[in-house]
Amino acid sequence: MLKLPKIKTPGPNRKASNMAGPGTKEYPAIWLQAAGCSGCSVSLLNVINPSIKNLLVDEVLPGSHINLRFHPTVMAGAGAPVIEVMVDTSQKKKGGYILIVEGAIPTAKGGIHGVVGEKDGKPMTMKSWVETLAKDALAVIALGSCAAFGGIPAAYPNPTQCRSVGEVLQAKGISTPLVNIPGCPPHPDWFVGTVATILLSGLPKPEDLDEHRRPKAFYGQTIHENCPRRAYYDENKFAKKFGDPGCNYELGCRGPITHADCPLRLWNNKVNWCVGCGATCIGCTEPGFFDIAPLYEKTSEAGLPEED
Repeated sequence: MLKLPKIKTPGPNRKASNMAGPGTKEYPAIWLQAAGCSGCSVSLLNVINPSIKNLLVDEVLPGSHINLRFHPTVMAGAGAPVIEVMVDTSQKKKGGYILIVEGAIPTAKGGIHGVVGEKDGKPMTMKSWVETLAKDALAVIALGSCAAFGGIPAAYPNPTQCRSVGEVLQAKGISTPLVNIPGCPPHPDWFVGTVATILLSGLPKPEDLDEHRRPKAFYGQTIHENCPRRAYYDENKFAKKFGDPGCNYELGCRGPITHADCPLRLWNNKVNWCVGCGATCIGCTEPGFFDIAPLYEKTSEAGLPEED
């Protein structure tokens, strides 16, 4: 049986600065927040095992420490000093830091609809930060459906011309390895597991990712395959209204075309998940889910492909 490494939990009297011991390899991380709701950050802050303290302060894995150098919401600092930290990290740790992007990237009018601080006295757009930081990063993680696929900010009519991180990198010819972790929000385990894999085994191989650059470990099966209501579907027993026993497919459930392990992993410390509490799956890990309207309409009638 595979034994997972135990995460060190420091005693209450140890100082945070000493939690990563001598000989620990440090992985700097820069976290940008673009057009979005910050829900991906909130989801990560609710991670249970490891806890957010274990993840950001301790050694998340024996001998490996994530040094979160910049995060607009979590960090205590603000203004020019923290921008300097971000620039300093990108220059001194070229090829050694992880860039995490949360939110879609506004590109209209040169990206002026999303400005993050200044550099050399000039406003810096999110688009320019992503282009500048991504080219020298070890890897780029597009966290959440907005970063991975454009998400709600890119929904019609998309006046700010929001784009996914992948589209922005492709337009600039930036070939830094990219991993998409979609979800609205993504499960914290999907992010932690991806980062842990990078620390343990290096960057994901092409065969580890699907056609949308999602880790197959988390997105390798559809919701439908593992749904506890699947037996109802196989017996053609469909709910007519919310709260009825039966499969929710007729009520607009996107489970047959949505890839994620929600039925197995569950949410909120394994308490429940969308379908478990009587709702339908809205397909939030899939490209374009944000333009499906109305949500509560049978998949085929909404113009979506049926299950293979």
